[in-house]
This record gives sequence, C-alpha cells and structure tokens, in this order.
Amino acid sequence: MTTPAVAGSRLGRFGRLPALAGSSFLTIGFFARLPLAMLTVGALTLVTAASGSVATGGFAAGAVGVGSALGAPILGYLADRTGQRPVLLISAALNTAAIIWVVASSYLVPDFSGASTAMILAAAFGMGLTCPQIGPLARVRWIALTRRSEPGDLDTALSYESTADELTFVLGPALVGLLASLIAPWLPLTLAAVLTVVMVSAFAVHSTVQAVVPLSRRPRRAPEGQSPPRRGAPGSRRFWLLVPLPVFGMVAMGTFFGSTQTALIAFAGEFGAATSAGLLYAVMGLSSAAAALSVAYWPARFSASWRWILSAGGMSLLTLFLFIPQEVPLMLLVLLVLGVPVGPTMVTIFSIGSMVAPKELMGTVMTLLASGIVAGTAIGASVAGTIAEAEGFSAAFAVPVAAAGALLLLGVVSLAVPRQQPAD
Repeated sequence: MTTPAVAGSRLGRFGRLPALAGSSFLTIGFFARLPLAMLTVGALTLVTAASGSVATGGFAAGAVGVGSALGAPILGYLADRTGQRPVLLISAALNTAAIIWVVASSYLVPDFSGASTAMILAAAFGMGLTCPQIGPLARVRWIALTRRSEPGDLDTALSYESTADELTFVLGPALVGLLASLIAPWLPLTLAAVLTVVMVSAFAVHSTVQAVVPLSRRPRRAPEGQSPPRRGAPGSRRFWLLVPLPVFGMVAMGTFFGSTQTALIAFAGEFGAATSAGLLYAVMGLSSAAAALSVAYWPARFSASWRWILSAGGMSLLTLFLFIPQEVPLMLLVLLVLGVPVGPTMVTIFSIGSMVAPKELMGTVMTLLASGIVAGTAIGASVAGTIAEAEGFSAAFAVPVAAAGALLLLGVVSLAVPRQQPAD
C-alpha cells in the first residue's frame, strides 16, 4: 500500500521508485550508465585526433560497438548465473583497463599503420566487450523489486529507465565533444574510466542487488508436490519462442536511430553544418525522453501490445514528415514531434521483454535487447549512409520509415504475448 509520503510526493507515480529501491539507486544508476554513452564517440574523437584519420577513428568506434553488442548478452548471462555484483565489479575493472589501453596506445604508438592500428582496434573492441551493462541490469532489479508491489510500478520504473538511457545518450556525446574541444581529446575517456571505477562499483554493491537471486543460489528442483510450470508461464517453451520478438523490435529501433542520425548528418551537410547533426538528433532525444515518462500514467487496461501498436503507428506516420523539411528550423520541429512516440515504443518493448523472459535468465534477455539496439544502429547507419552518398539525404530518410514500419508489424505480432506474467 502506498505510504502517505509517497502518495503526496510531487514526483507523482515516480515517487514510488525511491520508496522501492532507495533514493541513492536512481542517482548511482544514472551516472553509472554514462560511460557506455561516451565510449563510442570518445574512441572516435581520440583516435581521429591522434591519428589524423577519420577512417581510423571510425574503425575504432565500430570496434567499440561490435564489442558491446557481443559482450552485453555474455555479461547478462554471467550475471544471471553467478549474480550481478561479481560480474559488475570484474567488468568494471577490465573495462577501466581497456580504456587506459586505448588512451595510452593512441599516444604512445609510433604510427597508425599495421600492428599499431590493430592494437588500438583490439583495445577498442575490448572496451566495448567489457562495458558494464547498467541499464539492462537495472531493469532486472526493478522487475524483481516490483514483482509483488502495486500495479503500474514496473511500467513506472521502465519509463524512468528508458528516460535515463535517452538522457545519457544525449548528454554523453555532448560531454565528449565539450571536453575534447575545450581541454583535450583524451579527457572524455579518462572521465569515463573514473565513472566506471566509482559509479559502477557503487551500483554493483547497492542493496538492490539482493533482490535478484542468481541461478547458482536457486534450488535445482522444485519443492515436492509443486506442479510443473503452466503453459505460458515464464520459462515455458512458449515464452522462449517469443523472446526473439522484442529482440527484433530493438533491432528495428536501433535501425531507426542509426539511420536517422546518419540521414541528419547528410541533411546538415547540405548547409555546411554536418558537425551540428548531433544537436538536431538531440531534439528528438529530449522529446522522446519526456514522452517515455508519460507511460507511467497510461491506463493499466491498455495492454503492452496495443501500446506498441499505437506508438509504432505514430512513428510510422510521423517519419513520413522527414521528407518535407528543406531547412533546419522546420526539421527541428519535425524531430521534436517525431520523438513523442519513440520513447513509449522503447519502454513498451522492454515491458514485452520482461513478460516473455524466463525469470532465471532475465539479465540475459535484457542485455540481448540492449545488443539489439547496438546492432540495429550499425545496420541503420551503414544502409542510410550508403543511400545518402548515392541518392542524397532525402532518399536516406526511407530507412527510418522502413524501420518504423517494421516496428508496427512487430507490434501487431506482439498481440500473441500474454497480457501479464503469472505471479511467482
């Protein structure tokens, strides 16, 4: 039952979150995920500045992305098996070492050809591979914390998490650009290493970690007399068959993100301002983050599948307006409006993921969703970049339109997902 203090909170439904996890968890979780948003752009900035080659910097950034996409589900599975705390502490140490390796090798190698470039790319890959997956593992904790709490608490928590992700991926690259341009290219990655050591470690030992019981501490057999899992219960074959649905949804979401970013770079380049494309994209990120918060107040009877269909339908319609602007102010307006359905779509896909994931492998599924975004971003960026170079920025906007359409189709398929998980 909601306490009077929470009920009267100026934070509304979000006042429930500190009551469930403790006020420090929100702050720690936010800053602990910031390094992930800094690593790709940080590697691009540092290696480009040190080598004088944008191509080499791009390869380094790509190595970070590939490493992250591969490493996330591995870390998630290990967290499910052995517990989040040891996995996070070890990955934080390894990630810090990889960051130091990238920074040191960028300045100490005599040239950027042959073995020296390969060494830097290997370090960048290791930096992505070992990056602690704070967002997905925080969602796992919220799922455990809200399992027996008030209805709507999980949607509130997932709304907050998606907003935190959006904000960090807006603030992270901006912070990298600011520090690199005003002070030195090595500083953003150094700051990311410091945040990893301090904030990821604090997240790892936070009391909320006790809410998630790893497989190594669970009984191997069900208690005598307990009936086998019901059809449709978490862990059943039906649910495992549905796991790819939200994963493909996140791949489509990442494709939308990557293609939109790349098409905007081509659009801004028409005005001689390609470097400001990040600011254009940030406008969509801010409206998306704000809209993600609103999901906490959507009616409980409005199922996750219909939320997915409505939000993805809005994306499909509004992406068509990307073809209209021929000047920056109008594009800013289109992006501001387009961001509104994006945040709720991402929140809903994570909700669907929590429904279909076997409880004992929740971390694996949540990190697979995060990897889907990374993989999709690379797909969208490469396809849109190829089209933009050959046909211009307007043609490149066909990629986010197609990605939004795929999200809508997957939303229709999600109607096969049960409305909620059975209680444990």
